[in-house]
Amino acid sequence: MDVYEAVDSRRAVRAFGDKPVPKETLERVLTAAARAPSSGNLQPWHAYVVTGAPLAELKRRATARALAGDPGDEREYAMYPAELTSPYLDRFSAAAAQRYKALGIDRDDPDRPMKIAALNSEAFGAPVVLFCYIDRTMGPGQWADAGMYLQTVMLLLRAEGLHSCPQVMWTMYRKTVSHMVGADDRHLLLCGVSVGFEKEGVPPLRTGRADMPETTTFIGV
Repeated sequence: MDVYEAVDSRRAVRAFGDKPVPKETLERVLTAAARAPSSGNLQPWHAYVVTGAPLAELKRRATARALAGDPGDEREYAMYPAELTSPYLDRFSAAAAQRYKALGIDRDDPDRPMKIAALNSEAFGAPVVLFCYIDRTMGPGQWADAGMYLQTVMLLLRAEGLHSCPQVMWTMYRKTVSHMVGADDRHLLLCGVSVGFEKEGVPPLRTGRADMPETTTFIGV
């Protein structure tokens, strides 16, 4: 699989099969991903890869919180700006409607937040979840580095025939996650990334993207 194919086929999969992911495959991916861009070579990320019985227990605890209507731990960073405007709000609304429909959840369902949280806390059935942490002393530049690291991981997973789903939702249960993985208070949970083989027979969901001229301006070309 070349880079273009990996980029084109990468999407947030929300239905994983239970086929296990070999540890050597994960090690190969994460070893190569260390070459992701990093300003000053700080490499500000730290990944915890959870699978097997520990992941099952983490899912159980997080799902119990979700089904109990637990609003989650206090957010340490905003997932989105408080006031989204066009064109960002338009893109968000369109993607959300498509995603909820695919998950079988009515946008007007009063239990929608709880149902979405419960699906997320099960990692959509993924047998592996990578939790990405960043040192609290880091700034916006290092957060960008962590994002490039995660994108590199997800593209390499595609090269291995795997899929992924980045989930900021895990920050809602950051205390549960940190307790399970042993992360100290010096590090902040950026997100989780569910990893696995896509479940067979589930229609793929692929959100649209803005046309290139809408987000790009060429100057002097």
